Amino acid sequence: MLRLESLTKQFGELKAVDSIDLEVPQGQLLGVIGRSGAGKSTLLRMINRLGESSSGKILFEDDGKTIDVNALTGQNLRDWRAHCAMIFQQFNLVLRLNVISNVLMGRINYNSTLKTLFTMFSPEERAFAIRSLDRLDVSAQALQRADTLSGGQQQRVAIARALVQEPKILLADEPIASLDPRNAQIVMDALATINKEDGITVICNLHTLDTAKKYCDRVIGMKLGQMIFDGHPSELSDDLARDIYMGGDEEDEEFSAAITSTSLDN
Repeated sequence: MLRLESLTKQFGELKAVDSIDLEVPQGQLLGVIGRSGAGKSTLLRMINRLGESSSGKILFEDDGKTIDVNALTGQNLRDWRAHCAMIFQQFNLVLRLNVISNVLMGRINYNSTLKTLFTMFSPEERAFAIRSLDRLDVSAQALQRADTLSGGQQQRVAIARALVQEPKILLADEPIASLDPRNAQIVMDALATINKEDGITVICNLHTLDTAKKYCDRVIGMKLGQMIFDGHPSELSDDLARDIYMGGDEEDEEFSAAITSTSLDN
């Protein structure tokens, strides 16, 4: 279980994330919704320790032990980042490398820096990478350069890279924001399958309500850094969605975009 206690991130007078209390059971697919600037990405980055919290706690309970994530340093912190894998909106692949090399970069925590730089991975690790690519239906592209792939294929490669980290948690920061509806559905289907088949906790920042309702076991809504909704997707009425997204003319446009169908049900 992942547990956040009064987790806060402050930039000067601005609280980007404001005293979040949250428990996420192992194996849950949790959607995080909210308008741009609500604190969604900041929240995920703090969980992964890509960004430091100003106050509060991040606790992870596993095998009867409780890890204080904010207290981790050195190899223990690297281990946490391996087991709490991050998937980004812009894929973060090395475009000049081929697909399998990009996936194997997910094994960096299990190898020396020198071996990683020279792609000196074991046959077992290469087989693991191919199996991960096969699960995402991109194993046929294993030897292609990453920059020859479509955006949807690149995101699936990024997910395969996360899988070879052997994660217990997958953090996906707007993973379909840059994709067309068809590729968005493929990526969300893949994340849902991994969640159900592997029992990996998935915390996914999403922009559209229909995606959250279709895929998530639970949804939290953030506004101005605060969590103002926590419940089952079926509880997300238009009035609640309006409260999460709206606050002025600019937010009206974002609310309209959020409730517009992305054709993921087709």
